Order: sequence, then structure tokens, then C-alpha cells
Amino acid sequence: MPGLEAPQLVTNSRMLYFTWVPADPDAVRALVPQELQMADNNQCFINQYVVDTSDQTSGFQAYSLTYAGADLAGHDTPDGAVPGRWWTHYFNSSAEMREYASKRGVPAGVGETTLEISDGILTATTSSDGTPVIRTTVRVGDVAVQGRGQLRYITRVDGTLTSGLYPFTAGLVQPWEVLSMEFLESDHPVSALRPADPLEVTWGFYSPNAAFCYPGGEGPMDSMP
Repeated sequence: MPGLEAPQLVTNSRMLYFTWVPADPDAVRALVPQELQMADNNQCFINQYVVDTSDQTSGFQAYSLTYAGADLAGHDTPDGAVPGRWWTHYFNSSAEMREYASKRGVPAGVGETTLEISDGILTATTSSDGTPVIRTTVRVGDVAVQGRGQLRYITRVDGTLTSGLYPFTAGLVQPWEVLSMEFLESDHPVSALRPADPLEVTWGFYSPNAAFCYPGGEGPMDSMP
């Protein structure tokens, strides 16, 4: 069977996405290519999300995914609203999607993500090869506003830094507050991104119905707007 072709559409994903200031900027810097400049505050990002059924996608099967990495300087989205981003870790439950992402320079590995809400508290747990490695707890409310725009992710494909623009729309809940972010295995490589104490969240949202294309607008960085 031929592989899936880009772009692919995902709708109604349950998505927790935010950025924070790390405890060890040098450890994060070591994961980012030297030719890319990190954001002034060295902030990191994480997206923990679940796609519950294949009917929510144009070609993928149901999957869960956590990806994380570092925000960059000088590579904002065309509207200047969001920094460009470099993936350092990527935990995906779907072998098909790991293959799809790997071809586009994404560091795709095996993992699972669960999002559970009880009494207004969302618990997002990311596992790598069956071991929980990240747990986030967030106070969430009901959908209050609509968010839309683009995100930019930069990868390296066949030695060339490549930029991809990913459009999205999402209903954003209010209230929304990250209560804790725990890196559960200190010897796991993703722990390089652990947050400073106290936790300083700089941007983010929870959406029960985020939609996006994956990926889109790709090309060599020097040719992108």
C-alpha cells in the first residue's frame, strides 16, 4: 500500500498545548541545531493530544501524540503571532503516522498519551515505551472563544532545514491554568526540557475540538515567508 500523501486533515482532537521556561537552558540548547537561535527566554513547548477515531482524520487512523521541543527566534509564523519551533521529542501511538512524520524530519518515536478530565481538572499523561514520562495537570472550563492561525515547525530533511506551516482552528476553554508539570523519569532524554521552579507558563490553551492540517506549506527555510 502506498504511503499517505501530505497534507492530512485532523478534526476534533482533544489538545493541551503550552509553553514554559526551562530549568536548564543549556540542556535544551544542546538539542537544537547550532544554526537556529532559541527564543530569548529559552522557552519550550509541548502538545499532548488525542484523536479518538479515524473519522476525525482524512487518512490517519485514531492515534495519540505528545511532541515537545524549543521555541526559536527569527522564524515566526508569517503573521508574526507565534514563534517557529524545533521538535526535540515526539511520542506517537501509530506506526503509520510515525512513518509519515519521520519522512518529514520529525524525531518520531513510540509512545502513548491520555487526557482525562474529572471535576474540572485535566490530567495529561505521556508514556514512552510503556513508561509514564510526563504528567500535566490543568484546571479547565468550557469553550469560551475560538482560536485560529498557523504554527511553524522546522525540521531537517536530507540535510536541509525545512519549514512547514500548519493551519489550525480550535475552541479554547476558559478558565485555563496549568497547575503542575512533572517529568517522571529523570534519566529519560525528554527530562532535558523540565520546567524551572516555580513553573512559568508563557502561552497555551486546552481545546476539546482542535482541527489542523498535518503538515502543509513545506519548503526549504530560505524560500519560506
